[in-house]
Amino acid sequence: MRRARWWTAVSGLCAALCMAATGPIEAREADAAEPSVPPPAAMLADGVPPIPMSLVADTRPYLEYRTASFAGWNPQDRSMLITTRFGNVAQLHRVAAPGSARRQISFEEEPIFGGTWSPDGSMLLVEKDAGGNEVSQIYALDSGRMTLLTDGKSRHALGPWSDDGRLVAFGSNMRTGVFNDIYVMDPRDPKSAQLVLSSDSGGWAAIDFAPNGRDLLVFNYVSVTDSQLHLINVETGTFRQVSRDATPVAYGNLKFAPDGRLWVSSDKDSDVQRIGLLDMDTGLFTPMIDGGRWDISNFDIAYDGKTIAYVVNEAGFSRLHLYDIASGEKRLVTGLPPGEIGTGMKFAPWGTLGFTVFSNQSPGDAYSLDPVTLQITRWTESETGGLDPAKNVMPELVEIKSFDGEPVSGLLYRPDPQRHPGKRPLIMSIHGGPEGQATAGFLGRTNYLVNELGIALFYPNVRGSTGFGKRFVSLDNGPYLREDSVKDIGALLDRLARHPMLDQRRFGVTGGSYGGYMCYASAIRYGRRFNAANCIVAISNFVTFLENTEEYRRDLRRIEYGDERVPALRAKLEEISPLTRVDELKIPLLVVTGANDPRVPASEADQIIEAIRSRGGTAWHLLARNEGHGFRRKENADYMFWTTLAFWQRHLLGAKGRATD
Repeated sequence: MRRARWWTAVSGLCAALCMAATGPIEAREADAAEPSVPPPAAMLADGVPPIPMSLVADTRPYLEYRTASFAGWNPQDRSMLITTRFGNVAQLHRVAAPGSARRQISFEEEPIFGGTWSPDGSMLLVEKDAGGNEVSQIYALDSGRMTLLTDGKSRHALGPWSDDGRLVAFGSNMRTGVFNDIYVMDPRDPKSAQLVLSSDSGGWAAIDFAPNGRDLLVFNYVSVTDSQLHLINVETGTFRQVSRDATPVAYGNLKFAPDGRLWVSSDKDSDVQRIGLLDMDTGLFTPMIDGGRWDISNFDIAYDGKTIAYVVNEAGFSRLHLYDIASGEKRLVTGLPPGEIGTGMKFAPWGTLGFTVFSNQSPGDAYSLDPVTLQITRWTESETGGLDPAKNVMPELVEIKSFDGEPVSGLLYRPDPQRHPGKRPLIMSIHGGPEGQATAGFLGRTNYLVNELGIALFYPNVRGSTGFGKRFVSLDNGPYLREDSVKDIGALLDRLARHPMLDQRRFGVTGGSYGGYMCYASAIRYGRRFNAANCIVAISNFVTFLENTEEYRRDLRRIEYGDERVPALRAKLEEISPLTRVDELKIPLLVVTGANDPRVPASEADQIIEAIRSRGGTAWHLLARNEGHGFRRKENADYMFWTTLAFWQRHLLGAKGRATD
């Protein structure tokens, strides 16, 4: 449920254009001798003016950063499995020791974001989809070769290995074509796959095998505040519910300890996620570890059963702690770059903890921790195009009371006032989800805006964001509360407009996915306060979105937004949809979408672009035919970045060109 980071990393959310000696982009467009950047082969640039080639040289160092994400440990040779990108898309790499070279082990055209070794290290399994369609298949990867283990056409989700390595669990919609059922198989014999749970909803997933190798914990996600736990005996097929909650409870991370006890994070009898033991016979939850007013966002248990590593999410900043199960002693791990710790934290069989840290002054890199000495070891040091990441600014937490007194907050990145004096333009970037969160991670190419152009960035956490408790995350549920989150944007605008370093005459808004809806809605409600809007894979009409999003997702989204099949709710959803209020949308738009998006179909972009243009408005459009819910290929992300720069230059900064006073 953490912040979905792809639009920050790949869109750039750009605010302006660096000036070359030839002057503003308008002047360079008029110069016929100035070559332009051709769109990638799979990219349609509709209504987008020629993008000057000089942008490539201006921005190049900021495009050539890399990140490395911890993905697991090899039990045989103690090497670390990471994902990183050396070509166009992310692939799996092996790192033999801290600081060693990254040895690429997958070589696919499509990105590979993770893998899981069998307990004995003899087999590596991965997922891969096609063109961002999220119809993932499961493969065995060996010596650079991928062997398909699933049917090649249904949607699959790789689950856990049994401790003895005989079985792996996975979710698949192969039975109905819609909902996730749960299967187990011996991956050495794909024909051994057997159905152990048939479902009639979209939220089922396999979580963890008990140490006995027979009991499989499965999870039914109903909503962000409601999930249920069940156990399946994979040998007999018996099925029983473990959680027995009279009111909705959210269970986050779940893990069997070596002694067979089930540790979970839960908001049972609390507003925030705590870690505790769940009795599998009675359903009783006993809290053991809490993070005070903050959620515990992630944890893992050491193989010897003595230590739990856990992460507390403090308003978007991660704090790593260790808990001694026998004594109850807690220790805070210090010395890490300030930022966000990734979700894939895992102990090795020999006791070392592996994890990823994303910080704006240290790009995403893989680390390890000795739980005895608390010694931190950095395994990778990702490249940043020759730039010094220590010069990137860190975010400031901005907290306010909204229109109704509700506390809301956000992260503000302010340019260096010595390098960029005077009042600065600002772009507000709204996260998706809506059950997401703006966190203090690495901005990637977006640092170009802050460092070189003096553009401030603000990432709000309006009501409905995760990380601030279950009451807060529910405050935008349904169509009747939905616009309260938009009103939070207005309250934050009031605060930012009074900031002595910000120029309220030059504010822009952007966002991706649900944040794309917020982008449209904010551009409508606060059109006089924003100069332009860049809305990415965005919902333009809640009714058409719910009717056209993939069927397995519809019931999950109806709980959040409202059921469009109910006449009264349908009328309200239509009323608050940007497409219905398109006459009020007066500022220029840049709309970005992926043709294969299963979540927010490309038709959501098509209909609002047609409506804007038919009324004489401005709408630039980028459509990538080989992408889905966000751009994963570097060539597409780079072209989007340059297009976004040109868009903000023309429609946010205007003829002045550079962002100076």
